[in-house]
Amino acid sequence: MGALKPMVKIYQKEQSLSFFKIIKESLQDIYASRFLSRQLAERDIKAQYRQSILGIFWAFVTPLATAFVWIFLRSSGTVEVTDTGIPYPLFAFTGTLLWSIIIESVNSPITSTNSSKSILSKINFPKEALIISGAYKVLFNSLFKFLLLLVFLFYFGVGFHPTLLLFPIGIVIMVFVGNTIGLLITPIGMLYNDVAKAIKFGFQFLMYVTPVVFAIPAKEGIMKTIMEWNPFTPLILTVRGLGVGNIPADLTYFWIVLGGCVPLFLIGLVFYRISIPIFVERLSA
Repeated sequence: MGALKPMVKIYQKEQSLSFFKIIKESLQDIYASRFLSRQLAERDIKAQYRQSILGIFWAFVTPLATAFVWIFLRSSGTVEVTDTGIPYPLFAFTGTLLWSIIIESVNSPITSTNSSKSILSKINFPKEALIISGAYKVLFNSLFKFLLLLVFLFYFGVGFHPTLLLFPIGIVIMVFVGNTIGLLITPIGMLYNDVAKAIKFGFQFLMYVTPVVFAIPAKEGIMKTIMEWNPFTPLILTVRGLGVGNIPADLTYFWIVLGGCVPLFLIGLVFYRISIPIFVERLSA
């Protein structure tokens, strides 16, 4: 018997790209790489906390610190805040906690892709696994924030309530929306480091036009209009409502935002799949 000939696969540039074909291939690769996504997430989570003395504490130190600042400002009379309907410390903490999850979700696709530069040009694997592994990491960190929220709920006398069971689902939806935004800007963020800095600056401003640390103003005005039209507002209001036992507010707008993110997520997958070879080519140059 003759020696087996090695299989040679020749890659050629496609003359035309089918939008729906790319989506189908991306979704197939997401499913096929589900085990790899979990492995990558486990690797990054262990690396994240292996050399950290405080470990998991860093997962919720930012929302805690931000909430305590605003609690101090309100209690000292420095800042006047509209009635929130629940104890203000609980309102501020839930808001900053949810906001931190949104920011982490937006940054996740860029961070996961950039942190894997060393293997992108060396190993052939479904690159969509990086997106899913990033989402896993956000959900893992959110678990500890949820446990801390339970402490706040019982401390302020809210306790357990049925809608709390839906709170994790709300978190998953927020991660999906954040990942969608991050996925759309990742192709540019992979090429220019300024994008990550712009995101950080932009979300610092957005927090103050979102009901994170203060409620929507009762009086008509430009701030009330901006906050009501802000697509992050229904996410914060609805998921916070599930957490503290209130009737979720603005559910219609919430479902509109979620529904709009589905096609945007698919578009983001297309951009990501097309841009990755260009990014790898730049790394190899």
